[in-house]
Amino acid sequence: DRPRREGDGDRRSFGGGDNRRPFGDRPDRAPREDRAPRSFDRGDSGPRQFGRDRAEDRPARVPNARDLRSANRPDRERSPEIDEDVTGKELDRATQHQIKTLESNSAEWVARHLVMAGRLLDDEPELAFQHALAASRRGGRLAAVREAVGLTAYAAGHYGEALREFRTYRRISGSNVHLPVMADCERGLGRPDRALDVVRSEEAQDLDAPGKVELAIVASGARADLGQLDAAVAELEIPQLDINRAFSYSPRLFRAYADALTAVGRETEAGKWQRQAVVAEEALGLGMAEEPDIIDLGWDEEEEAREEAERRKRIAHAAGTPAQDGAGSSDSQAAPGISAGEEAAAQRPSADAAVENLDDAEADYFESDDAESDEDSAELDDDAEIDDAEHAEAGHTEQQDADRRQNGSEE
Repeated sequence: DRPRREGDGDRRSFGGGDNRRPFGDRPDRAPREDRAPRSFDRGDSGPRQFGRDRAEDRPARVPNARDLRSANRPDRERSPEIDEDVTGKELDRATQHQIKTLESNSAEWVARHLVMAGRLLDDEPELAFQHALAASRRGGRLAAVREAVGLTAYAAGHYGEALREFRTYRRISGSNVHLPVMADCERGLGRPDRALDVVRSEEAQDLDAPGKVELAIVASGARADLGQLDAAVAELEIPQLDINRAFSYSPRLFRAYADALTAVGRETEAGKWQRQAVVAEEALGLGMAEEPDIIDLGWDEEEEAREEAERRKRIAHAAGTPAQDGAGSSDSQAAPGISAGEEAAAQRPSADAAVENLDDAEADYFESDDAESDEDSAELDDDAEIDDAEHAEAGHTEQQDADRRQNGSEE
């Protein structure tokens, strides 16, 4: 296991189809021959190849000693390391339910690698992809695992593998939730015509509103890739394009529409939709209006020391022991024949006792309704002694008077 990175968080879980990422958000709407080439464009060397040559582009990783299966296969790459804090229990319930069908050791292995894939997806997609592949070695028949491999492959730019994994996920789960990203993978492979085929498929009609929006954005990008700029605008003119209403997908849809309008020279309209995207973000609390996540990366040692000092002062006050700073105050004098070390040792037991009696001392300190103070108790004791003395003196005087009367009668 490797140490946890600062700022790491459990960003994403897989399973259930609720972890939908935005797809097809491509700002370049110019014709294909006029725009800058992308990493997945078809060039002189042909389409991007995946498989054997993929290992040459991957960063070097430290082998995982627990990857027993890869150790039995010399030609298989070993799995990346897992952060020490990852247990696998961070996954959502739907994914955990699927993983429970595996053997216990394999279940833990798959779960922890899926957590790592979700954690790294946004910042280190290639490494997230390697974690998802590691999970697939023992849980490849699970829909959540194939979904994770597909999402991480797409994020890392491995569009061919992503498309293959999403097809497998659809066969296992029966869900079409990832049709938009499948269409965008076709775009990424330089096949916009096939992307449009996915958009026009019967399965696409069953998507929910967010899914239809994502699919429309991909379709618009595919039209732009083909140089059909007016058609790219038309692809985005769907019922969800409502300038007066804001949903979670509205800012992306508004901006995509603005980009398409800009590409055809309708600058004034484009500016209106760009401004409306900002308004939608503010209404939804997204973008610049989104509250930042505050992550406590550790404790402040100085603050902790101050709190400990205050705590000890309270304990010493409650126990009736004056707080000591260093070896003692400067105006205190050691008794003759007693060294400073012996004096400090003599004072130490009282302070230690105060710490040992922490619970009792703090309890007494916070109890404010316990009858009278020590001074009041002392006054009561003094009054009792005076009363006893007066009673004794009165009794003595009466005895003297009785003796005098008896002596007078005898005479």
